[in-house]
Amino acid sequence: MKDLFDYCEFGEFKLNSRIVRTGLWESEREQSGNLTPEIYDRYENIAASGVGLIISELFSLYPRDGFSKYSNTVNYNRFVREAKDLTDLVHVYDVPIFAQLGFVHYNKKTEQHVKIEDITIDDIRKIQTDFIIAAEKFDYAGFDGIQIALGNYYFLTRFINPYFNKREDKYGGNTLNRLRIVLEIIKVIKQNTKLHINCRLNAFDIQKGGMTIDDTVEVAKILEKYGADSLQITRPRSPQYFSRENYHKSILASSCEKIIDNVNIPVIMGGGIKSQRQINNVLNKTKVEFISMQRPFVADPSFLVDWKIEGDGEVKCRTCNNCYWKKTSTCFLYPKAPLNID
Repeated sequence: MKDLFDYCEFGEFKLNSRIVRTGLWESEREQSGNLTPEIYDRYENIAASGVGLIISELFSLYPRDGFSKYSNTVNYNRFVREAKDLTDLVHVYDVPIFAQLGFVHYNKKTEQHVKIEDITIDDIRKIQTDFIIAAEKFDYAGFDGIQIALGNYYFLTRFINPYFNKREDKYGGNTLNRLRIVLEIIKVIKQNTKLHINCRLNAFDIQKGGMTIDDTVEVAKILEKYGADSLQITRPRSPQYFSRENYHKSILASSCEKIIDNVNIPVIMGGGIKSQRQINNVLNKTKVEFISMQRPFVADPSFLVDWKIEGDGEVKCRTCNNCYWKKTSTCFLYPKAPLNID
């Protein structure tokens, strides 16, 4: 019998449990980007809780991106030093930590939201270079891996999707060509860093003519062949969908199983699961071995401690989605007491 608190292997890592914490927004950093005591406190609570793997809040690649006001940044002078303190703190609890990297729109000078078909080869090289430089900073800062955002509707998600990508050059057309921009990024990161590379993918698309689960299986196989070390599976507009109405449904389990059947790297399932019993049912009735949770850690960064003691836990999160809509890393229903710092 599998249990969420099993000690297990995830690629080259040994995990304290099968639970992966995935971050989203960062509202507690300083305007300059500097990390605050609240951020260190939150990460220590998560790491000490019994989590297996931490994936950070989004690091937005560009300062003028749609989500840059609500996310982390690598573009300030003390980033490597401060992030190294953070990763060192997490590693005290023998928990690996990945940095989540992505952006939504590509802007250049006066051109805003440049369409996929209007991206030039020079633009592609700039995007790739910026990704690689950020990855090198993550490596210097002690992160164990990088998560490349290929899910939801981030820029690279749309680039690899036939619904959005109508290019007629070597970066458009068949699946391999649409993935080329990502595969070239992965190759250089592997050559120049020690980072584990995780790719976050949509299981399927909600756009007619977009990616199906069969398309995603093909993408997953190509990513593995060209160096991806693990995958995380989500779906477009996931926080809105994983709501009260759907919270007892493991809607991504069957899609994850199809992907697991076709790759030999770890696959993480997302999907709004809320109870210890439900997680263990998924673990024992499907081929899924790792489950991602986001909003439960916003409501209570230490909830896994209670689960391990009680044995039949349910998260505090009531799926109100305020943390998502208001783009914060804090809970509105269960606000924490402020830190008392002399």
